Amino acid sequence: MVEGLAAAVAVVALLRSNYETTEFVRFGSLLGLAFLQAELSRSVERLRRTLCDRPHINMTSVWTFAGVLVLPSGLALALGLLIYLHLWLRVWRGMSHRPAYRVVYCAAAIVLSCLASGAIVSGWNGLPVGFAGSLKIVEAAAVFTVANAFVVALSVYLHTGGRSPRSLFGSGDDNLLEVTTLVLGTSTALGIVHAPALVPFILLPVLVLHRSVLVRQLEIAANIDGKTGVLNAHAWHLLSERELSSAARAKSKLGVLMLDLDHFKQVNDVYGHLAGDVVLKVVAETISEHVRDYDSVGRFGGEEFVVLLPGATETEVIPVAERVRQAVMAIEVEVATASGPRVVRGLSVSIGVAVYPAGGTVLERLLHVADSALYQAKNSGRNRVVSLAAA
Repeated sequence: MVEGLAAAVAVVALLRSNYETTEFVRFGSLLGLAFLQAELSRSVERLRRTLCDRPHINMTSVWTFAGVLVLPSGLALALGLLIYLHLWLRVWRGMSHRPAYRVVYCAAAIVLSCLASGAIVSGWNGLPVGFAGSLKIVEAAAVFTVANAFVVALSVYLHTGGRSPRSLFGSGDDNLLEVTTLVLGTSTALGIVHAPALVPFILLPVLVLHRSVLVRQLEIAANIDGKTGVLNAHAWHLLSERELSSAARAKSKLGVLMLDLDHFKQVNDVYGHLAGDVVLKVVAETISEHVRDYDSVGRFGGEEFVVLLPGATETEVIPVAERVRQAVMAIEVEVATASGPRVVRGLSVSIGVAVYPAGGTVLERLLHVADSALYQAKNSGRNRVVSLAAA
């Protein structure tokens, strides 16, 4: 439905417009720059697509939003369609997680976003100018962002069933990247109207931004546990060593929690391992939500997690651990099984506590003390917090 509406709108807009030579020149310039940017960053975009598992922000808005500001609606829509056709042919074709129907849907989303935002500036003869014009550009950018976000969110919901804001609309960083591309698009539009010879130089910040985003994605992939979204064991160890060194220099405290889900094997046996993975992710999210904002949660292995609490004394660590334990007990998560959807509830977690420096002055010693406390919690009936901080 979205694709058909976008196609109809594009055809009507193209047929109803009379174009001037200047408009064709601007159209060709934007299209050429978009093609060149896609070719120069082809490997970067393919790798980003491979790493991304949520709504993906590419660089196309730089060119499509510039088109909204300086082109008639028909040419602006054609620009977006041709950019996506080129990306499909040269970058995304052959990628199993980027099928043709998704490209068509994204192109349709861009067409509708261009149409909606173009309506804001359509009353201006050329690029909006002055304070009122600047407000119009900001309004057009906001409409472009909202329209695109909701059309893409609809697609995600229909095809994956995702309901969380992050799965539907992307992260804060994703949306900040989208806003940045619109700012670059505005700069491109200003350049193409007032200083056309300088417009090709916009490629430099676009290419650098694209590569910087890839670097950030690679950093996340190297440090984040793929199943739970918290730090992996290696990254948690590195961060904890740095925090421990800081605590030693400042002569401050530091807490370590080691958590193990009780009887988690039964979850895998009853509901299946895929359901178990879903439960692990929810548990990781629950732990992260109930520790302090500046604490670091990591997956230690299997159903075992660790938490680093910088600057925390034993009297501060225990309440945090208890808060996490109670939150895990309250978890109810719907999982898919061979016999249909089922709800997992009745989870519990045993937690061992260690505090620097009483529990040890090196990380391995602190982990050993926390593990011993966890072992005691298990032997004492599970679902409890035990501290051996002074051991």
